[in-house]
Amino acid sequence: MTDPLTPVLTDNWGTERSWTLAAYEERGGYAAMRKALGMAPDDIIAAVKDSNLRGRGGAGFPTGMKWSFIPQDNPRPKYLVVNADESEPGTCKDIPLMMASPHTLVEGVIISSFAIRANRAFIYVRGEVLHVVRRLQAAVREAYAAGHLGADIHGSGYDLDLVVHAGAGAYICGEETALLDSLEGRRGQPRLRPPFPAVAGLYASPTVINNVESISSVPSIIGNGAEWFASMGTEKSKGFGIFSLSGHVARPGQYEAPLGITLRELIDLAGGVREGHELKFWTPGGSSTPILTAEHLDVPLDFEGVGAAGSMLGTRALQIFDETTCVVRAVLRWTEFYKHESCGKCTPCREGTWWLAQTLERLEQGHGSESDLDLLLDQCDNILGRAFCALGDGATSPISSSIQYFRDEYLAHLEQGGCPFDPARSTLFETEGASA
Repeated sequence: MTDPLTPVLTDNWGTERSWTLAAYEERGGYAAMRKALGMAPDDIIAAVKDSNLRGRGGAGFPTGMKWSFIPQDNPRPKYLVVNADESEPGTCKDIPLMMASPHTLVEGVIISSFAIRANRAFIYVRGEVLHVVRRLQAAVREAYAAGHLGADIHGSGYDLDLVVHAGAGAYICGEETALLDSLEGRRGQPRLRPPFPAVAGLYASPTVINNVESISSVPSIIGNGAEWFASMGTEKSKGFGIFSLSGHVARPGQYEAPLGITLRELIDLAGGVREGHELKFWTPGGSSTPILTAEHLDVPLDFEGVGAAGSMLGTRALQIFDETTCVVRAVLRWTEFYKHESCGKCTPCREGTWWLAQTLERLEQGHGSESDLDLLLDQCDNILGRAFCALGDGATSPISSSIQYFRDEYLAHLEQGGCPFDPARSTLFETEGASA
């Protein structure tokens, strides 16, 4: 079969010392920035709109449209904030991108900031990944030294300062308004909207917040043209994306391909499900998206296709689980994560995630009754759409979808008085290097 991979963002990852300015510029890096500085800012926004680039951080909102919401008649400063707080369980695309090619992101920041008339930009990075923070800081220093950042960039009259900010390691700061509060030095908690960040964001000023991959895609769009980008992908989900395969596949890793590729194709590229086993369930966009099963192998991995299948494309974090995995235990561990990471601002999430974890733990241990499944679904219903931000909704997704597809497995826990996937009998624990 024809290789469906389209390495663009990942094309230079194998280059020796790819993270350095010299290696990046040797492969044409910063040429798109120079081109953009000779364009009108509105023309850059129009190009990103024409490319139909949709946000790569989960929601899939059109990037160019988000930029156009910035009110240019507002006298306050404009800001660009890059959300690099990659915390979703299973998501692992932005960190390797920033490690392998930080200048791709820096160039994207310069072009995007110029387009929205921002003179200060921030990259908000998860604090635990200190090696990424240091690499980004080194890339920013190189960019300043080369004249790509600072005052009067390459004689264009445009000034831009870029700050790399390390967060404190809270999952909630992946929510854009909680990120802004954290960036301003306050506890990271979601804000009430409206006003939206485009009108009153960072320091109550117009602000664009985009994901790392979204901003990193901008140089290729400006360099190659909107039509080039739009020629890939599907009718409504244009372009390419990094698909992160983890779990029970022979070769887990990052696979960059046009949107619309199927999981079947990606698993083939990854060497298949590990030898001797078969696919049981998977997440299309991280643990906060409804799980899918083997019957969805040929669903197009774009926003519309995955949505029609009852889930969300999210961050394209494809976690693959074979038949040795207990779905109840997997869902319980995810739920415990959301309970722990709830910021506590709203009652549905603060109290609801706690009760979800309690009920799931009882079921996983083989206690309770079948009516507890209806109780779980009722708890999910009372959280869904009622929480202050999407964390509450995300916590319900794996639970309700797992009951939909694996109700019999929940009942087996009750019938057998515990998990039927006992370590003494499961092949999951026979794999070298595997752990409970």
